[in-house]
Amino acid sequence: MSGMNFTKEKTVGVVVDLDIDRIYANPDQPRTPRYDEGLSDLADSVRLNGVLQPISVRRCGDRYELISGERRLRAAKMCGLTQIPAIIYDMSDRNSAILALVENIQRQDLTFFDEASAIERLITIYGMTQEEAASRLGKAQSTIANKLRLLRLTPPERELIIRNRLTERHARALLRLGSPSERLLVLDRVIKNSLNVDKTELLIDE
Repeated sequence: MSGMNFTKEKTVGVVVDLDIDRIYANPDQPRTPRYDEGLSDLADSVRLNGVLQPISVRRCGDRYELISGERRLRAAKMCGLTQIPAIIYDMSDRNSAILALVENIQRQDLTFFDEASAIERLITIYGMTQEEAASRLGKAQSTIANKLRLLRLTPPERELIIRNRLTERHARALLRLGSPSERLLVLDRVIKNSLNVDKTELLIDE
């Protein structure tokens, strides 16, 4: 935050207090089943201490599109706040969407399938290569490739994996099987017998 200060004389790149009702959510922020977990705790913290880290927005006409910090914004609304500290950035639609997706991918509450889907959007919608996506996210290109492979699993398979709290390594092991019917058969045995990754791989080898 070097070079930023709490003045309202210049609005771009500095921290200002914005009216909450003038801020709307970025459409490139997908929701997850665990998205609301801990939101009430965050609201309690905001109620006691205020919003300690400014949200990021960009100006769109007389309103502001949220780039990052939606949980802080929602917590502030829960507390009945009418204003929130924000940093206003001057950027294009494309850069705003990319930044929102990158921040979303780096969140800790995403499932690995949500993360893979968001990475796929960076590549297919915004024309990035796997290498460019890896650089943006601070990951190895091989890591990005492995995450994208997870999207070969069908929606029912993904649902079973997430609902039963299996790991990304479980999911990658299942990709060694050629058909959804085989994978569902193995998934059923893995879930019923609470198999760890090593035992899952042995079952797949059989």
